[in-house]
Amino acid sequence: MDVTTLQWRKSSRSHDDGDHCVELADASTGVAIRDSKNPDGGHVTVERAAFCVVLEQIKSLKRQ
Repeated sequence: MDVTTLQWRKSSRSHDDGDHCVELADASTGVAIRDSKNPDGGHVTVERAAFCVVLEQIKSLKRQ
């Protein structure tokens, strides 16, 4: 997959200090995730359904 053509966006939960930055992109095979401090360092792509499960788990932790 050519990630240079993806439209990356920084997570709204990323910190301004630059230490915890995550970027997401809509990829044809799912959701691509990378570290915004090191955009050339690689990425992970997960299926949309799996990504939604992870997001719901994260949200449930914040509610506790």
